[in-house]
Amino acid sequence: MPVFDYDPPERFVAGAVGQPGARTFFLQARGQGRLTTVALEKFQVAALADRLDDLLDEVLRGDEGGVPIPAVQASPADNAPLDVPISEDFRVGTMALAWDSEAAQVVIEAQEAVAEEEDLDPSVLGEPTVLRVHISPGAARAFTRRALALVAAGRPPCPLCAQPLDPEGHICVRLNGYRGNSASSTGGGE
Repeated sequence: MPVFDYDPPERFVAGAVGQPGARTFFLQARGQGRLTTVALEKFQVAALADRLDDLLDEVLRGDEGGVPIPAVQASPADNAPLDVPISEDFRVGTMALAWDSEAAQVVIEAQEAVAEEEDLDPSVLGEPTVLRVHISPGAARAFTRRALALVAAGRPPCPLCAQPLDPEGHICVRLNGYRGNSASSTGGGE
């Protein structure tokens, strides 16, 4: 199984390319003259950030060997754009998180999505590629803050149904299918 391993990376961030509503999301790891960029969905970025914060909070509560876990981001925010060239190495299917108590680091694994073909023998498909990153608790907190800000920077939510609003509005389920817009809710009412 091909593994892109960064222990630790010089930089590990989530980023997006494109306009809200049409963005492509990426995780990017850089170190030792290498750059790995993997594509994923917006909900995967949000889930990774949430679970990472949960993991760090759990380690903090458990006081894993007196490891200093920052409650909030301790280092300056990395607000720089993704490194170029942005060349997708693979699309993420599943992710896993772990706490390495010996190294006092978070281990993040993003595994390639594997197409499941009914006709193909699993041995023909091969092993999925993996991005594995080992980061400090401080770097993990910084990652979560950037990732959550990235997700929040998308289209604003409808005040009635919380679905994303497009510039031309959307069909709001709370308005029984009438088209609402970001400026006001029109057509129908409650």
